[in-house]
Amino acid sequence: MNKIRVGIVGYGNVGRGVEKVITNTSDMELVGIFTRRDPNSIVLSDSKIPVYLVDEAKDMTDKIDVMLLCGGSATDLAVQAPEFASTFNIVCSYDNHAKIPDYLASVNAAATSTSAVISAGWDPGLFSMMRLMSESILPKGETYTFWGPGLSQGHSDALRRIDGVKNAVQYTIPIDKALDAVRSGKRPSFETREKHLRQCFVVLEPHADKADIENKIKTMPNYFADYDTVVNFIDEDELKLNHSQMPHGGTVIHSGNTKENEHVIEFSLKLESNPEFTASVMVACARACYRLYEKGDFGAKTVFDLPLAYLSPKSHADIVKELL
Repeated sequence: MNKIRVGIVGYGNVGRGVEKVITNTSDMELVGIFTRRDPNSIVLSDSKIPVYLVDEAKDMTDKIDVMLLCGGSATDLAVQAPEFASTFNIVCSYDNHAKIPDYLASVNAAATSTSAVISAGWDPGLFSMMRLMSESILPKGETYTFWGPGLSQGHSDALRRIDGVKNAVQYTIPIDKALDAVRSGKRPSFETREKHLRQCFVVLEPHADKADIENKIKTMPNYFADYDTVVNFIDEDELKLNHSQMPHGGTVIHSGNTKENEHVIEFSLKLESNPEFTASVMVACARACYRLYEKGDFGAKTVFDLPLAYLSPKSHADIVKELL
């Protein structure tokens, strides 16, 4: 069977994660990496993989089956996804939850002869699937999602986009009191800021206005405005020493009842590398994306639209025999 030919757009944390995952994936091959930087400046773990300028992708539509878009949600993907979906099958991990409906519509309008899977990570992505499944099984109930403790790539990227910020990371920390209340089956009602704390560690550019940047962070819509946010200003050395790892995780809990009986569904992740796990989800979804394309099922899709069997490299017979 021919391998699925994959391209990567963007060689940041997620792009490097995809490269590693593809290396260990038997039914795929990495054709090339596309970047806005000087290709000669990109150092790969596999020097045999060619690196191209992103503008060169338009000449390789016949050489790539699925393009994995690994840019940031804050500014990159809203532009790149519709552009690439017009000529390539694509997968991305767009994670701005509030804007997903509009983003889905824009990608769908472009993907008239291609297949596109959006928001394919662990949240949105796996957690989305668990929310849907739990609410379908126990419709009389409440679903709660807690993120962390861990480093959020999307929120860290949003920090780094602020003028005057040289480097930054953001940790999402669930509030134990809220987590314990949900696990007890009480079905409490929370304000957004009662569930999580957002903690930022920021390295400033020389002469940056500290007070102005802190205000921009705390008032940023869709990222920090609705949360209690702590901003810590540190130097580059401390950032590298204490904040160079990228762990993350989280929990989806659904508390519901059938009639007089109460039930709790819980799904959790503990990740040593947020980007490598996100990359793993994207790669599985790339397989599903290509299978949709082969069947002529075009347009933008979410994880809700993917047959589970399409995610696996195994045959349907083996899936039934081994996993059912």
